[in-house]
Amino acid sequence: MKNLQLNGTLRAEFGKKSAKSIRKNGNVPCVLYGGEEVVHFNLDENDIRPLIITPDIHTVELSIEGKKYMAILKEAQFHPVKDTTLHIDFMQIFDNKPIQMDVPVRLTGLSEGVKAGGKLSQELRKLKVKGLYMNIPDVLEIDVTDLDLGKTMQVGSLSFDKLEIMSAKQAIVCAVKLTRVARGLAAAAAKDATKK
Repeated sequence: MKNLQLNGTLRAEFGKKSAKSIRKNGNVPCVLYGGEEVVHFNLDENDIRPLIITPDIHTVELSIEGKKYMAILKEAQFHPVKDTTLHIDFMQIFDNKPIQMDVPVRLTGLSEGVKAGGKLSQELRKLKVKGLYMNIPDVLEIDVTDLDLGKTMQVGSLSFDKLEIMSAKQAIVCAVKLTRVARGLAAAAAKDATKK
């Protein structure tokens, strides 16, 4: 998992009026949960761009007026029109406490079904997993080599080292769908079989 270092300043005032003036000065109001105390602070909007405009997942080393915290991005709220960042929630993480995170899925290999003329369709882009943050990878690689034509791969059939999968077991990760060409080939093969 990539790591990002951010410097924040503690927030003294709260409420809509205060948040508005924080944003006016090019900062984003943030909250850090999950530790002994809830920390309210601000981050520079330019500093957080690498964290929010990427599909990659990060651990964030927050330095807030002399105190350091390890965290992950939990949620970011954006302005519906301007697309500016309105608010960010961070979750403090610890070496000995498992966390839940959505991790991108990458399909690898050429499936048997695709070789037979089918089309591979990825239904899930991310999987929710639980584990210690140092065991969570950037992406979850799933080998689809053995996936046949017309078959699907469900979450329940997957497993990853040192991680517990939290997504619904019956959710479909990917499928090899029949294309018109594949249907035609299957129909032709069935016709030939009945002639013999």
